[in-house]
Amino acid sequence: MLLLRRIVQERRSHCGFSSISPLHVVFMLCCLIFVNSCIKHSFVLQALGLILWIVCWADLFYSFWERSQNIFRAPFFLISPTVLGITMLLATFLIQHERMKGVQSSGVMMIFWLISLLCATVIFRSKIMLALNTDTEVDAFRYVTFCTYFILLLVQLILSCFPEKPPLFSEAVNDPKPCPEFSASFLSRITFWWITGLMIQGYRRPLEAKDLWSLNKEDTSEEVVPGLSRNWAKEWAKNKRQPLNILYSSKKQQKSSDSNGEVTEEAEALIIKPSQRNSEASLSKVLYKTFGPYFLMSFLFKAAHDLLMFAGPEILKLLINFVNNKNAPDWQGYFYTGLLFVCACLQTLILHQYFHICFVTGMRLKTAIVGVIYRKALVITNSARKTSTVGEIVNLMSVDAQRFMDLATYINMIWSAPLQVILALYLLWQNLGPSVLAGVAVMILLVPVNAVMAVKTKTYQVAQMKSKDNRIKLMNEILNGIKVLKLYAWELAFREKVLEIRQKELKVLKKSAYLAAVGTFTWVCAPFLVALSTFAVYVKIDKNNVLDAQKAFVSLALFNILRFPLNILPMVISSIVEASVSLKRLRVFLSHEELDPDSIIRGPITNAEGSIVVKNATFSWSKTDPPSLNSINFTVPEGSLIAVVGQVGCGKSSLLSALLGEMDKKEGYVVVKGSVAYVPQQAWIQNATLEDNIIFGREMNESRYKRVIEACALLPDLEILPMGDRTEIGEKGVNLSGGQKQRVSLARAVYCNADTYLFDDPLSAVDAHVGKHIFEKVIGPKGILKNKTRVLVTHAVNYLPQMDTILVMTDGEISEMGSYQELLKQDGAFAEFLRTYANAEQSRESNANSPSGKEGKPVENGVLVNEAPGKLMHRQLSNSSTYSRETGKSQHQSSTAELQKPLAEKNSWKLTEADSAKTGRVRSPAPWRGQLSGFFVSFLCSAFFFSMKYNTQSRSSFPGIAVFGYSMAVSIGGIFASQHLHLDLLHNVLRSPMSFFERTPSGNLVNRFSKEIDTIDSAIPPIIKMFMGSTFNVIGACIIILLATPIAAVIIPPLGLVYLLVQRFYVATSRQLKRLESVSRSPVYSHFNETLLGVSVIRAFEEQKRFIKQNDVKVDENQKAYYPSIVANRWLAIRLEFVGNCIVLFAALFAVIARNKLSPGLVGLSVSYSLQITAYLNWLVRMTSDLETNIVAVERVKEYAEMEKEAEWSIEESAPASTWPEEGKIQFQGFGLRYREDLDLVLKNINITINGGEKGWVENADGKRYDPILFSGSLRMNLDPFDQHSDEDIWRSLELAHLKNFVSSLPDKLNHECSEGGENLSVGQRQLVCLARALLRKSKILVLDEATAAVDLETDNLIQSTIKSQFEECTVLTIAHRLNTIMDYTRVLVLDRGEVVECDSPDNLLQAKGLFYSMAKDSGLA
Repeated sequence: MLLLRRIVQERRSHCGFSSISPLHVVFMLCCLIFVNSCIKHSFVLQALGLILWIVCWADLFYSFWERSQNIFRAPFFLISPTVLGITMLLATFLIQHERMKGVQSSGVMMIFWLISLLCATVIFRSKIMLALNTDTEVDAFRYVTFCTYFILLLVQLILSCFPEKPPLFSEAVNDPKPCPEFSASFLSRITFWWITGLMIQGYRRPLEAKDLWSLNKEDTSEEVVPGLSRNWAKEWAKNKRQPLNILYSSKKQQKSSDSNGEVTEEAEALIIKPSQRNSEASLSKVLYKTFGPYFLMSFLFKAAHDLLMFAGPEILKLLINFVNNKNAPDWQGYFYTGLLFVCACLQTLILHQYFHICFVTGMRLKTAIVGVIYRKALVITNSARKTSTVGEIVNLMSVDAQRFMDLATYINMIWSAPLQVILALYLLWQNLGPSVLAGVAVMILLVPVNAVMAVKTKTYQVAQMKSKDNRIKLMNEILNGIKVLKLYAWELAFREKVLEIRQKELKVLKKSAYLAAVGTFTWVCAPFLVALSTFAVYVKIDKNNVLDAQKAFVSLALFNILRFPLNILPMVISSIVEASVSLKRLRVFLSHEELDPDSIIRGPITNAEGSIVVKNATFSWSKTDPPSLNSINFTVPEGSLIAVVGQVGCGKSSLLSALLGEMDKKEGYVVVKGSVAYVPQQAWIQNATLEDNIIFGREMNESRYKRVIEACALLPDLEILPMGDRTEIGEKGVNLSGGQKQRVSLARAVYCNADTYLFDDPLSAVDAHVGKHIFEKVIGPKGILKNKTRVLVTHAVNYLPQMDTILVMTDGEISEMGSYQELLKQDGAFAEFLRTYANAEQSRESNANSPSGKEGKPVENGVLVNEAPGKLMHRQLSNSSTYSRETGKSQHQSSTAELQKPLAEKNSWKLTEADSAKTGRVRSPAPWRGQLSGFFVSFLCSAFFFSMKYNTQSRSSFPGIAVFGYSMAVSIGGIFASQHLHLDLLHNVLRSPMSFFERTPSGNLVNRFSKEIDTIDSAIPPIIKMFMGSTFNVIGACIIILLATPIAAVIIPPLGLVYLLVQRFYVATSRQLKRLESVSRSPVYSHFNETLLGVSVIRAFEEQKRFIKQNDVKVDENQKAYYPSIVANRWLAIRLEFVGNCIVLFAALFAVIARNKLSPGLVGLSVSYSLQITAYLNWLVRMTSDLETNIVAVERVKEYAEMEKEAEWSIEESAPASTWPEEGKIQFQGFGLRYREDLDLVLKNINITINGGEKGWVENADGKRYDPILFSGSLRMNLDPFDQHSDEDIWRSLELAHLKNFVSSLPDKLNHECSEGGENLSVGQRQLVCLARALLRKSKILVLDEATAAVDLETDNLIQSTIKSQFEECTVLTIAHRLNTIMDYTRVLVLDRGEVVECDSPDNLLQAKGLFYSMAKDSGLA
């Protein structure tokens, strides 16, 4: 106000008061308001709104005053200010309402002020012209008020272009990197200017993950997934009364489902009864209900765009009439030119808002689908898991979710394409009359052709997805069992298996390519045939019908519009077909049976008879399978210790699974009191720190944590781990020994402080002295769980006397039950077993309890060490890693911080290598270079005819044939390139050393074999086709414009230069965003694979919510890179289409300027093709960005070609004879070994000769316990994958492994189908199958690495006696925890710190009283 006062005073002093008009005052007020707008933006807008209301009603009151003075005006002077005043008042209230909602920039208000100003501009011009006319009288009051009104509207419009500051009452945002979208102005949002900062940053340097903004709240999994989950749950519950009748295929059906023994998920997952078809839950309805509102918004934008599209031909008609009429004033031409430019710009802005909504909706759709798939995977039954393998579910998350994402962009074309066709035909009817019906007839004739192609496309899509599922399933099994493949040298054989499936997949791809080429030919010819038939009929039906410039080029412009929906229809149909296949696959998966949470009563039950009560319970693994557990009856009192014993495959592990609710309860009553902790037989370890694996999402309690670490014998391991308990553990615990994994699994259960503990043979993987320590400190009557309810499955009979109750399992039933003494008194089968095997154990127990038993005991083998800082963690054998009660006490008193290594070492190494993003330009890989160069000539030729067809509407069908040829060339070339890339990827991965698999998360590899290969197969070839077509369309249109209006040569080259500069500026950022998106996708797959492997543990600990949250976070991290990429694409498209709109502007402008020199035909030709430039550029931009970003998939597939490789699989020059080894002699001379080049030696200076036929035992052998790996397929395939042995030999090996009776009892015998990972067999049975596989090879050297750790003592003794008798002439190397089984071996090799310290016969070593003697003493053998 001081400034205003000073200005007024200056005006008074210089000019007098009369020279200060009201306009001056209003202008100065507006200036002050504008200056202070940054401080109180919204208040200024409201104040101006009130002033506008006052100004409008000032006119109203002035009209009333005039009436009082008997001056009567038209009603307009009363109605207009009244309506305007009310409008301005409502606008003011709307400003306040949006301010209360926290809106920082209102698009509604900006559009309102713009329209108001445009309307006022017309009146303002009239008033100025009226004022300049000296003959007319001016109404001074209304003149001043209107000028004030006009200036205030202008100020409101200017202010609405700037965003407000967030209101003081808005919620505090703690996000360090919020997305600037919602704080940007409306203009910035509709032009996507708000991402320019990131684009500049990406142009200056490669973007990194830390540069990305956080995801908008409404796009996060937390907001998106619950909606779809909730709607699907309602739909599924509605149809649950008549459930989807999914019949899981029987084993016989699986066997005969494929001639090669392959079982496809689609076939085995579904056999739906026709009568139930109407009761199926509709996933499409659920998706519509969840995402319908978003598609409604896109519908409105698309409708507006389509209507504006037809404004171009109508304005062209007016422009041609203007050129024809030489007497028309010039301003008409300039007006039409400006109108054409404005319409084109509006069309661009609206179209890309539509695309933005579609892409964001597609992103949300993918997020929701991945979320519901993950949630469903946590609750499906074990029988459903057999049909929906990891490979299929990964494809659902990657390929099928992507199909839905792609469909979101095209879904509106279902109605938009017919609408465009109808509007174009209507306008053509107006222009050409009934002759348009000829074109309609041509289009109708093409409909059946399209229908047939759609049906065939769907068939091929289903077949392709089946092959893809099988391939990913097999690859997943190969990656999980890679150690087995390398030990057996099966890489080449399994590579052929993968390539066999891949060939089927490529065969279907080729058929799809042929069909797509036919479809392209049909639809490329369609607009030409429609135009030809229409024009021909028009000329022939009436001699007076002449194709003048107006009719020809307006019709041509309409035909050009008609061409787009007809050309896009094949892609839309293909996308819909692919999505329908994916929809069915996803519906099938989501309709799988879920575990019944009410089958087992869990929770704090006070009136229960005991902690565990089971009455007349019968369980099976699925509803269609026969019962695995029959008539189970037992009660476990609170705080008691129960043992479950029995032979391999008798149902011990199944009993624990039943108590966890993992099996289908047929009948009976089961209660498990309180919380449950579960230790599986095969330890499940996460890719996390050791501390995180133990705490497992719970709060840190330091004192309890230290007690657990000490009790589980992990303190010595922590001392030698590089970072103590902060050491990173690899996937599946690859850098831990079997015993260490089991003790970490045990520590996790103990730390959670549950009410009931279920232990599935955790002591089988540890040495005898470590097992004794764990039993005493943790499980036994004096352990830290002594007051808890414990159920222990075990084969160790020496612990049975300390049990409260022993359950004896036989063939799925409890045959005997009672205390140790009671069972002996019963004198049953179990008592006989105890008398046979317990004597030695009892003597060991008594010796172990003697004072000498307190000496230091060596801890279990295969611990990890990192002797040199800065080196990667590795396994090393150390006998100095000891545990004793004395040291245990001192270590127990140490703090948790002491369990962790100095933080300086933290950054010196990392076990697993995260997927990394490359930088710079994408190097064109050799296969694609070959394809592009090989077909470049065909591209040029076909593109020439392609553009000739589009630009001249030749009457020949040759352009369509040329398009067919180049479409075939690109498709087949793409398939060849994809074939080579997949072959190279598979070859490179299989030739990688084991260290590569230990440090590379499986999700990285699965990502390459699923999503990246699918991109190369299905996405890149059609993108190349459309890219080339769009490029030559643009070039052809520019040539036509230059020929018609040569003066356009002044402007088109500079605009082309601008186009190229903007494109290059964009690509640097877009390419890196695609890399970051690809890199962040791998952790999603890794986490998902990890979850599926440990789903029973997650459910037992009731940690589903935490894992769902982790999955959501990883998916959001992936979308953080995807969202900026789609916005950047829109940023580019708007700017490049603006270049196209400038071409429209200048083509029309030059036509107006040279109207006297140009014929109407040339004007029509030039402008009609300039109108298509924008559409061509839009598609070219999209294809360019898609090609640049999708080619990153090729880069990532080729990435592993540069990794370190093993030697060639076979070297002819040094190949041994086929009979090698002839005598089984093993000789080491000065042998040293390291896991990687950057690590220390783990074996040093080994000098030993093992003669043929010797039986040796290795103590402190490195590496884990050998996990029994089986592959999905028949039992025969797992024993003899390559049909090298007869059935007689196979049965003989099964007999030697003591599996013959079990396999003979199976319905399909050797053709019994093993599920993925052999999950339908017990761990003991899996070990015996692996043993039979080794025995079948009849090698001169037999290596047994914990081959019988999970079997009972009786079976173990039988197997040992078999080995001694049947392999008398073979060299046998055994690694085992049970020392009694090797006391009659020829020699025992004892290692310490990677060096041989003892090597002699067991008797001599016992007499020497060295390390072996101390271990034998701990085991009660000395």
